[in-house]
Amino acid sequence: MLFSSILGLAVSATCAAAASLQQVSNFGANPTNIRMYIYVPDNVSANPAIIVALHPCGGNGQQWFSGTSLPSYADSNGFILIYPETPNQSNCWDVHNVASLTHNGGGDAQGIVNMVNYALEQHNGDASSVYVMGFSSGGMMTNVLAGSYPDVFAAGAAFSGTPHACFFGAPGSTPFSSNQTCAQGISHTPEQWGAFVRNSYPGYDGPRPRMQIWHGTADALVRPACADEALKQWSNVLDAPWSQNNTGVPSGQYTQIMYGDGTALQGYFGNGVGHQPQGNEDLMLRFFGILA
Repeated sequence: MLFSSILGLAVSATCAAAASLQQVSNFGANPTNIRMYIYVPDNVSANPAIIVALHPCGGNGQQWFSGTSLPSYADSNGFILIYPETPNQSNCWDVHNVASLTHNGGGDAQGIVNMVNYALEQHNGDASSVYVMGFSSGGMMTNVLAGSYPDVFAAGAAFSGTPHACFFGAPGSTPFSSNQTCAQGISHTPEQWGAFVRNSYPGYDGPRPRMQIWHGTADALVRPACADEALKQWSNVLDAPWSQNNTGVPSGQYTQIMYGDGTALQGYFGNGVGHQPQGNEDLMLRFFGILA
C-alpha cells in the first residue's frame, strides 16, 4: 500500500479503533521545545516495538499520523507509534545543527530520543526494536538519528532525505536556507560520508542501524543524487557492498538496489516519481522485522 498524499490526507483508516493520537507534555529533556504525540493501539503488545515517524517541512505530527497506513498496522501488530513535531524552522528538523549531529549533544535529535525513552519506560517497550522513518525533512532526520544514536535505533527508512551530516555547515535546514548544496546533491567519497557518521559518536563500536533509502528520480527539490550519496554512506558504515539491482521491485515503477544480501541496506528508486511521499509500508515493516 502506497503512502497517501500529504495534500489529500485520508483519515478513514484511523477512525476504526478507539485508540487515538495523544500529546505528551513531559517526556524528559527537550532542548529545542519540540512536541511529542504518541499512538498506543488498543491491543498493544506486552513488549511493543516502537516506530518514530517524522513529518516533512511544513507538516506536523497529526498530519503525518494520517498521512500513512502505519496506524492500521499498529492496530494489527501491537506496536507503538511516536510522532514528534517541530514548530521551528518552518516546521523543518534541525539536521544542520552540531547538537543533533552529536550523540547526546542536544538539538531536536536528543529530544526525539527522550521521547523514545519515555515510551520504553511507560509502555514496557522493546529497546531492541526501535525504528525510525520519515519523509523529506523527516527522511533527513531519519539519517541523522541513525548516525547520532546507533545505540537507540535498530533500523531506519528514509524517504526523499539526505545523508547524515549533509547539511552540516549550512545556516539552516529549510528549503529557504541560503545554502542548498546538500539538497542539490553534494558528493563525498563513501569513506568521507562514513567518517561523518562515526565522528558523531566517537568510540562507539556496537551495531549500526539497518537502513532503507527511498527516492524518486524526478525529485527536483531534494535531488535523487542525495539518495546515491546516502547509500554510499551507509554502504561504508555497514560494510555492505553493492550486490545487484532488481527492476520491478516492489512495483514496475521501482528499482531495488541491493547491498550484500539486503538485510542491512537496501535502496529504492521510483522512476519518474517527484518529491512526494512514496514507499511501501508492508515492505518497510518486513525490513524492520515487525512483519514476518
